[in-house]
Parts: sequence; structure tokens; C-alpha cells
Amino acid sequence: MRKVIVIGCPGGGKSTFSRKLHDLTDLPLYHLDRMYWNPDRTKVEKSVFRERLAEVIEKDAWIIDGNYGSTMEWRIEASDTVFFLDYPTEVCLEGIRTRKDKPRSDMPWVETGDDEEFLQFIRDYREESRPKVLNLLEKYPDKTVFIFHARDEADEFLKNLK
Repeated sequence: MRKVIVIGCPGGGKSTFSRKLHDLTDLPLYHLDRMYWNPDRTKVEKSVFRERLAEVIEKDAWIIDGNYGSTMEWRIEASDTVFFLDYPTEVCLEGIRTRKDKPRSDMPWVETGDDEEFLQFIRDYREESRPKVLNLLEKYPDKTVFIFHARDEADEFLKNLK
């Protein structure tokens, strides 16, 4: 396990899991949200985002935390290990609620209000995005893939990794 991606619905705890995995493995950790967003909540140019991601992918070892469907297959191809946090919608919505008004190392700003479009994306994730993720994972049988359906499963994995 040298090149790891952590994917799943927003609010599922990808960044939290990634930080814990980083602490246990010492693999360098990179957050896609930090590569994609400016502190003023504007997006970087697509070419800048892809450049930043390419610099990370070229390294010998990493954990890349985040979804971003436009680059997911690229990251899966480059990885040796995939963690898919495949949690129920309500778990992810609760995750969004609990992180409000808290500074986070994976985001360049503090989320304060509700973004209805973002919440709808989360509500639609299981039907819209999840099947695409599962199809991509099937394309790469040579990858080590862990799919967790509950936070307890992910926590147990990390506990056993120690």
C-alpha cells in the first residue's frame, strides 16, 4: 500500500479516514479540495487542478482524499489501493451537519451555511454517482479495493492496521 485513494460520498468522512490512515502509515496525504478550491470559494482553472494532481501522482507514495469524478479513473489507474466509503445517505448528510462551523485541514475555508445544491448532490449520490464508481472499480481488478458500508468497518480496519 503505497499509492492510495479514498473516495465516497461527501460527508462520509473521507478526510478523517485519510488523516488516520496517514498517521498510521506515514504516507503523504493530499486533499483534492485543497488542490481544486481557492480560499475565496472560487475554483482554480481546470488545467491548474490537473497539474497539481499530476505532481502528486508522479510521487512514489501518497494518499489522495476526494472524489472529483473527472479525475477518478486517472487516480484509480495510478493507485494500488482504493478505499471506498460507501455509507448510507443519512450518514453522509449527518457528516455535513457536524462539520459546519469547524475549521478543517482539508478545506481552505470554514463551511457555515447550507448549500442546497451540494445537499441534493449527496441525496442523489447513491443513484447517480455510486454506480459509476462501482463500474470504475470493476474495470481495475488488479487494485486492492476496500469497500466499507459503515464507519465501524473503517474504524476496525484502521485499528487492525496498527
